[in-house]
Amino acid sequence: MDPFAGLVPEAPKTRYRAPRAGIDPDTSKTWFKRILPIIKSHKVAFVMALFMSFVGLMIQVQIPIILKWAFENAKTTPITDYAWAIGALGLAAGISGFISRRFLYVMAYNFEYDLRNLLYEHFTKMSFAFFDRVQTGQLISRANSDIRSVQMYATFAPLILVNCSIAVVAFCYMITISWWLSIIAMSTMPLIYVVGLKMRQDLFPVSWIIQSRLADVATIVDENINGVRVVKSFAAEERQVNELADAAERVKWAYVKDADLRARWGPLIQNLPQVGLVLVLLSAGLMIIYGHMNASVILTFNLYLFMMQAPFMMLGQLVMMGQRAAASADRIFEILDEVPTIVNDSDATNLPEEPGAIVFSDVTFAYGEPPAHRPGEHHVNPDELETAILRHLNLTIAPGESVAIVGRTGSGKSTIARLLTRFYDVTNGAITIGGLDVRDATLESLRARIGMVLDEPFLFSASISDNIAYGRPDASHDEIVAAATAAGADTFIRRLPGGYDSVVGERGYTLSGGQRQRIAIARTLLVNPPILVLDDATSAIDVHVESQIHAALETLLERRTTVIIAHRLSTISLASRVVLLDDGRIVADDTHQNLLATVPLYAEVLAQAASLDAADDVIDGEDA
Repeated sequence: MDPFAGLVPEAPKTRYRAPRAGIDPDTSKTWFKRILPIIKSHKVAFVMALFMSFVGLMIQVQIPIILKWAFENAKTTPITDYAWAIGALGLAAGISGFISRRFLYVMAYNFEYDLRNLLYEHFTKMSFAFFDRVQTGQLISRANSDIRSVQMYATFAPLILVNCSIAVVAFCYMITISWWLSIIAMSTMPLIYVVGLKMRQDLFPVSWIIQSRLADVATIVDENINGVRVVKSFAAEERQVNELADAAERVKWAYVKDADLRARWGPLIQNLPQVGLVLVLLSAGLMIIYGHMNASVILTFNLYLFMMQAPFMMLGQLVMMGQRAAASADRIFEILDEVPTIVNDSDATNLPEEPGAIVFSDVTFAYGEPPAHRPGEHHVNPDELETAILRHLNLTIAPGESVAIVGRTGSGKSTIARLLTRFYDVTNGAITIGGLDVRDATLESLRARIGMVLDEPFLFSASISDNIAYGRPDASHDEIVAAATAAGADTFIRRLPGGYDSVVGERGYTLSGGQRQRIAIARTLLVNPPILVLDDATSAIDVHVESQIHAALETLLERRTTVIIAHRLSTISLASRVVLLDDGRIVADDTHQNLLATVPLYAEVLAQAASLDAADDVIDGEDA
């Protein structure tokens, strides 16, 4: 019989709790001081854990004294009295240890929760330029293994240091027994300190290399999983496996080097105190032989000396953990210290619900170039930008107007949409909506007023209903169905085994390209934005289905400003006006009929697009 039959694990659904504190922004401080504000935000649990741990250690320190009394008073006091006393102390130490660890683990996982959410919150604030240059695997590694390394050290290091305090207490008791034996026992301490420093210096760079190379492996795995269709289509599995093997070999080398350093320095730190123990036993043995000290005193002294051994063994582990945590913290701070380039100005205002005309004024843009903060602030000469995607672009779109933007591949069509929504800021010039510069509008209101349907739609691993309602989670089922119907998606959705509750695979790859695009269109239509941007939104849809979507869109577009980035004649026909781009500049602006009759380049672009469509005319069953 299955003991788990009928058991359905379910995570509690809770509202997001923001971290109580962030890291210290002062980059000149050590990494531990920078994360200290997060630890302090959980100070009650942290202090309780340390206090109860210290109490337990103080209880344990009393046991050798009781044993000494038992030996000295064995003839006058029943040994069972001392046994009961030691048992009671052991029970009290166990209870304090339980309480200490309970508070410590609660604090540890709260700390990890806060640090991980701080990092993810920062991801959401970063600009697209950041994600253009940072590998996904590097980000995943920092959000997982690096955070875990920092968490383990930040929470357990203070506990280990408290445990090490037992060495101080034990040493104080040892001095009361024999001060000169205590000095002999501690004679190896300077050497341990020197070895610890050397170990620290050697381990830090290796720890950094390990975390960096683990991130490289995560990047390769991520790219191979997301690009599995490309890998298989080129039969490149063996090459990718070899690439991963090379990365894994580099990680192995770093781990072996780390193990070599640990094997070299760890035993020294852990066993050097044993030299002090040998010297103590030799000296105390001679004292007993010559009658200058009794055996019970030596037993008590050695018990305290043994208590000092464990902290030194933990001290070696603490140094190793510390170097791994320091390397991980530096990698995390690399992300958290990066400042987003696209942010709300301090005096930003909300874009009106009826935004007004869209105006591109002398807009020049090059990826990777610093943006101008305000109109007229030219960081660079636009004519000297060899990498400029857009050059001196001037365009006005009236409220409620539908404009199609047409051009060759790489002419800057999609870039216009990205600048309009402030995915990037213009290098020079300005974009205004209703007279308000998009840089003066809050990002939330700007993107709420603009609905985008991209040529490569992204779907989440959730139900179709949830994907359509992503922009409006509170939408009713009838509203979801209405949006799907307008996007031409209702028919194929109802044919699926689960209908609107069908869960799509990762990135929606269990659906065809045309089906994904229709769901993406429905998702945008449900939000009902006053400005709509269709970036080749029907490029993967069969022309017959496309005509059905256009019939629904024609009514919807009457009430909104629409920017249509397209190459199909059927899609261009939705627009009342066509803008022709070439080499980042507007070379023609008129109706479709006039451009076709008077601008040879326009006819050439359409002919080229038609030939590409014919070459790519592979229609799946659902889109047929």
